[in-house]
Amino acid sequence: MSVTKGIILAGGKGTRLFPSTAVICKPLLPVYDKPMIYYPLSTLIQAGISDILMITTPSNVSHFDALFGDGSHLGLNISYEAQNKPLGIAHAFIVGEQFIGDDPVALILGDNIFFGDNNYLASVSEFSGGAQVYAVEVKDPERFGIVEFDELGQTLSIEEKPNQPKSNFAVVGLYIYEPSVIEVAGGLKPSERGELEITHVNEVYLGRNQLRTVRLPDDTTWIDAGTGDSMLEASYAISRHESKTGRKVGCIEEAAFLQGRIDAAQLMNIAADMPESPYREYLEKLAAERK
Repeated sequence: MSVTKGIILAGGKGTRLFPSTAVICKPLLPVYDKPMIYYPLSTLIQAGISDILMITTPSNVSHFDALFGDGSHLGLNISYEAQNKPLGIAHAFIVGEQFIGDDPVALILGDNIFFGDNNYLASVSEFSGGAQVYAVEVKDPERFGIVEFDELGQTLSIEEKPNQPKSNFAVVGLYIYEPSVIEVAGGLKPSERGELEITHVNEVYLGRNQLRTVRLPDDTTWIDAGTGDSMLEASYAISRHESKTGRKVGCIEEAAFLQGRIDAAQLMNIAADMPESPYREYLEKLAAERK
């Protein structure tokens, strides 16, 4: 089942980062040398997804449109929808109902950053229906949605921020669902905090024996950059990784180029429209190397 559609949920109030988020949403804040939103967008591009819906607050739709336009310069099709109130992650499927249609869809959170070993993204093309989530071992499982496995690695349970976690494996902000997720999300009742919880969506598919959990490779770094501390951690980690490897993290133009969505000439033209900067120099060098 080919997955070509993806949603980036880039809304919310970003209260943990106030006053930085007083006039602009969290995914537009800088993480190291680029806006935070570049990182989840590059992940979707690397996964082979080209049709992308960005869901954000009404006041920020124009900011995202100014940043990316319709995505055609990257070989993408990017559209935008406003989420009037932050009603939970699962609400994205209700907002994006027309976008999803009858197709499977990936959802990534606008503050989730992945880099390093990206072999796990091959599982996107292997999606066979139901639901697919991703998990990584963490030191503080009580902060996350936690997945429990049996001795064969099959998913037994998923709990949201449990007081007594049954494992140390947290569900990260990347999910894939068949189009029935629209009905599943629409049938949910708001939780005590007034949100449609993604964990409850996953519990529905688990109850149907249709939930697959993919563990991230040990060499994959995942950061939930929702706080000032985690944004600082992400910036340092990305800086170290780029210095060590000589390759940028979250470079959407490079991701599109390596996926064959644009060629070297198009990449050079994109770079030419940028001001003189290390980012422009990186793209120019990449285009020259791959001609």
